[in-house]
Amino acid sequence: MTSALSTVRFSVLDRSRVRRGQSHPAALRETVEFARLAEQWGYHRFWVSEHHSVPGVAGSAPTVLAAAAAAATSRIRIGTGGVMLPNHQPLVVAEQFGVLESLYPGRIDMGVGRSVGFTDGVRRALGHGKRDAEDFDAQLAELLAYFTEGRQGVHAWPAEGLRVPAFLLATGSGAERAARFGLPLVIAAVGGEDRMAEAIERYRAQFRSGAVGAAPYVVVSASIVIADTTAEAHRLLLPEAWSAAYARTRGEFPPLLPPADIEARTMTERERRIFDEGLRGHLYGTEDEVADRLERLVRRTGADEILVHTSTYDRAARLDSHRRLAQLTGLPRTGARDRADTAA
Repeated sequence: MTSALSTVRFSVLDRSRVRRGQSHPAALRETVEFARLAEQWGYHRFWVSEHHSVPGVAGSAPTVLAAAAAAATSRIRIGTGGVMLPNHQPLVVAEQFGVLESLYPGRIDMGVGRSVGFTDGVRRALGHGKRDAEDFDAQLAELLAYFTEGRQGVHAWPAEGLRVPAFLLATGSGAERAARFGLPLVIAAVGGEDRMAEAIERYRAQFRSGAVGAAPYVVVSASIVIADTTAEAHRLLLPEAWSAAYARTRGEFPPLLPPADIEARTMTERERRIFDEGLRGHLYGTEDEVADRLERLVRRTGADEILVHTSTYDRAARLDSHRRLAQLTGLPRTGARDRADTAA
């Protein structure tokens, strides 16, 4: 194991992806089983996501799914990556995480994000529209206040007084928001690794120490696939790349298809362009290749933690990839950076 990786935590984000012919309930049950395996392999956290009216994603109620994952495990931290705050009232979010922390003390993370529904129809059904940054800042401040002394005489029992680490999922200007609120930053290489590295630099430079965190903490979200050969690992990326191309050309994110079906397709020029874009930015290959790329990523970003998100049609191959990564990085982690304690 290389020195740059020796103090980095590794965690898992699972989006409860649905495969062709699979039911949404089956995908949710797979997520709960995956949480149990992630704990067994030594990962630090297991997070679930929030998506609404998406055929290819089953995870629509992240706090409910987090409760199921917490019940199926005993040590790994469980959280959300994340609850999309514009879709909810801060009071309700605080209450939900207060219940989770009360039932599973010392194991719950509250990751929040700014995204809204995928389409206008979904946004109308949720009762919310696209909010600007000022609205989100106010929502976030209100949510955090419920864990200390309430808000204008309203108390989010049982959340008040509980310590539930909060994380902000961000891209672009969101890094500055995380710094302003003194929150751990969760960031991916949307727009390229250069832009991500620049955003992380701004976050560290502008970080304001507060009640939530005493020092910057960076979680880099990355798609990582390990297989016997580079070609095999690359092939495992095809289903997710095609789903992204399909969604951007048809407005609907579909279930995952087998790689052979995708390879046999004749794509339009636009589909091919988006598909090729979707195959960039992943860390994939054999153990040695992935170790080298991870080393470079950690050295460039100074990441405190890597949040692994990987989707593919072959469930067994995906689980094997996560198991190999755990072995490669020497999980469980025993010498994590001291400042990581800020983010539990």
